Amino acid sequence: MLVPRGVHGYAAGTAQAVLDHAQHGARLVFSCGWHITLDGRDVYSWKIKALVRVAGPLARLVRFADLDDQVEACRRVFASGTRWTVVRGSDLEEGDSQGLPVWSRHVGDPTLQSNRTRRIDFALFMVEAIHNDELVHQAPAIVGRQTLSALAHASATPGP
Repeated sequence: MLVPRGVHGYAAGTAQAVLDHAQHGARLVFSCGWHITLDGRDVYSWKIKALVRVAGPLARLVRFADLDDQVEACRRVFASGTRWTVVRGSDLEEGDSQGLPVWSRHVGDPTLQSNRTRRIDFALFMVEAIHNDELVHQAPAIVGRQTLSALAHASATPGP
């Protein structure tokens, strides 16, 4: 998990340590928030933009978190020659499993609008990513399968 807590490069350091010490050919799965982009084609809500622009610098100022460190961690993963997946999670909530979350290649997809995933289902998706070669070199953004936005778009084919 590439958590941007603190201001000492923990996320980038964690990513680099995993990249440096993973066995050749290992399948690596990381997680982060929606504000990370793989290809710059994500469309962010005003809430996410405000969080990154306002809360990000404030969190760094009080030495609580550094969102730029999480961006750097993902940049290193994306540039690596490993078999990686970076799962971009929505807001997490407690509760019983609703099944494997649905995903999209880009934040801004209407399927993701509910911005909620059960914590247990987030973990389920991380395990699924280990075995799903379709997710290699992808940064899927996920949302709970039973959320209103996922159900509204359920007629579409799962995945991108």
